[in-house]
Amino acid sequence: MDLASNLGGKIDKSDVLTAVEKYEQYHVFHGGNEEERKANYTDMVNKYYDLATSFYEYGWGESFHFAHRWKGESLRESIKRHEHFLALQLGIKPGQKVLDVGCGIGGPLREIARFSNSSVTGLNNNEYQITRGKELNRLAGVDKTCNFVKADFMKMPFPENSFDAVYAIEATCHAPDAYGCYKEIYRVLKPGQCFAAYEWCMTDAFDPSNAEHQNIKGEIEIGDGLPDIRLTTKCLEALEQAGFEVIWEKDLAKDAPVPWYLPLDKNHFSLSSFRLTAVGRFVTKNMVKVLEYIRLAPKGSQRVSNFLEQAAEGLVEGGRKEIFTPMYFFLARKPE
Repeated sequence: MDLASNLGGKIDKSDVLTAVEKYEQYHVFHGGNEEERKANYTDMVNKYYDLATSFYEYGWGESFHFAHRWKGESLRESIKRHEHFLALQLGIKPGQKVLDVGCGIGGPLREIARFSNSSVTGLNNNEYQITRGKELNRLAGVDKTCNFVKADFMKMPFPENSFDAVYAIEATCHAPDAYGCYKEIYRVLKPGQCFAAYEWCMTDAFDPSNAEHQNIKGEIEIGDGLPDIRLTTKCLEALEQAGFEVIWEKDLAKDAPVPWYLPLDKNHFSLSSFRLTAVGRFVTKNMVKVLEYIRLAPKGSQRVSNFLEQAAEGLVEGGRKEIFTPMYFFLARKPE
């Protein structure tokens, strides 16, 4: 019932269907184009997370991201290790000030803060996610050392050289311009300190002239609120253009013992991550259909469920064909 009551985020329940229609119109399957998505990225991404956050939390928990995974490791364990790996790469020390760019409802923020005994600020432009994140911080007991700031990561409200470390987990892919986003991160990071991220990218195997590849890319974009999905090489170019020294980078999806997309694969079944499986998603889809029919969920909820299902199919196909990765990792340093 929490799923039903939270659907639509901060959008008035009577306006959810209109918001869904406006969101869909940004994307290629509904006549939209990349330029329009980039020009209106704030509205598009806010609508997406108002509409999708309750589904994400219902299916994934508090951390909305994929993870490199070992055999015998549960999805939840791999997600925590993925976050710890990031903190270790950044060398975060107790008491340091850290910035989480595009923090969602703060699952990684809380995990990294507790793991490193640091103070983490979550930057997010979605009011509903921040409200939810503050409550979860209070319940986790980190509300005195961790906080949220509502702002656009293309125009951060922080002075220069404010943070000892900055990270982003599958978040800066929402930026309309990688260089502009990375340049802002560079500005607020202290000299000699590092920025690390997991980026959603198209790989070198992506062929823009291949219609099937473009269809997969479009499914991921509509299902995940993205203005465009950049190539890994474009992220590297943007980092260097912003002034960073790239220490190392790698697509962590390559040679992973367990495919990152396995939780969404229709051929896979798991009790521990049941809600993400094909059966679990089928149950959720029909539950939402019933809830909408009996008016416990707002009109338009089923449409949200449908484009999230479309995203899952695109992600699995993109992973199988190795044309897409959700974990292109880099560690970059701001020179002294």
